[in-house]
Amino acid sequence: MTKLSVNINKIATLRNARGGNNPDLIAVARDCERFGADGITVHPRPDERHIRYSDVLELQKHTRIEFNIEGYPSERFLDLVLQVKPHQVTLVPDPPDAITSNAGWDTLENKEFLIPIITRLKDAKIRTSLFVDPLETMVKGAAAIGTDRIELYTERYAHFFIQDKYNAIKPYKVASEMAKKLGIQINAGHDLNLQNLHFLVTEIPFIQEVSIGHALICDALYLGLENTIALYLNQLQK
Repeated sequence: MTKLSVNINKIATLRNARGGNNPDLIAVARDCERFGADGITVHPRPDERHIRYSDVLELQKHTRIEFNIEGYPSERFLDLVLQVKPHQVTLVPDPPDAITSNAGWDTLENKEFLIPIITRLKDAKIRTSLFVDPLETMVKGAAAIGTDRIELYTERYAHFFIQDKYNAIKPYKVASEMAKKLGIQINAGHDLNLQNLHFLVTEIPFIQEVSIGHALICDALYLGLENTIALYLNQLQK
């Protein structure tokens, strides 16, 4: 079954809005584990507007399930992940002021930049993933860089899902088949929710992991965190 990694950035956003420690980020991460999530994802940004670098250090002490850290590979970010040594690092091409991820890597243009970074992470025995658009050229470029996985940027799929889910999924199936052929494992993330998740993993059953934050936390406001995680795990059943 495709694994569910819960992105807890929005929990940190809520905490930071008032200061203090409510909600307690560590307690929420533990509860996600207790409720059945397979992993925890965080994306510390340079301005620390949600997840702080200190949060990452604390989560490393308390997270027993898979820990995935996303971010742009600045020296500060790389120093952090090499200290923490999470199970996986997902590299994204976001500029510092980005509200959220909005594009995948151009793996051809950034090949020489990314190769030494991927090598450095893999030498530390950290699984690597590159955030990419569903394009065969970008998948081939990711393979040439040497990443272990790609994370398909699913915003376009989610946007067009309601209009025509079969056409929406097509480029993702093509890109996924190319990745499989090249020996790269596949993650997916961005704007996945209870409406579009099951179709994605049914059509591409070899997706290893989905990372979901915004929609899941929004659903939890109405349904409760435990029930929401159970619903998402149910959608991942093939």
